[in-house]
Amino acid sequence: QVQLVESGGGLVQAGGSLTLSCAASGIMFSLNYMAWYRQAPGKQRELVAGITSGGITNYADSVKGRFTISRDNAKKTVYLQMTSLKPEDTGVYYCNILPFRNNYWGQGTQVTVSS
Repeated sequence: QVQLVESGGGLVQAGGSLTLSCAASGIMFSLNYMAWYRQAPGKQRELVAGITSGGITNYADSVKGRFTISRDNAKKTVYLQMTSLKPEDTGVYYCNILPFRNNYWGQGTQVTVSS
């Protein structure tokens, strides 16, 4: 079974930083285009950042310059370094492949940014 386990979320004040981790199992991690998604209350889930198997990155305009996605294939882990956080970044953050598979969603990790 595919399992993606997110961790690292928490409560932080605006301007602060957090680093999220996603540990993968059940997939050939090194071959997949990995991505982070987030969902704010009452809103649809959106793509935040992606990283190809070769390390090429892509970011939503709203997070460019503030977030950095990276991967460690040996650890089967994808990371999201978040800096200069804004209240608008609040939501549940999930990892998945790109394009996403509905049966790959994990529990997510909550990020709350206070103003």
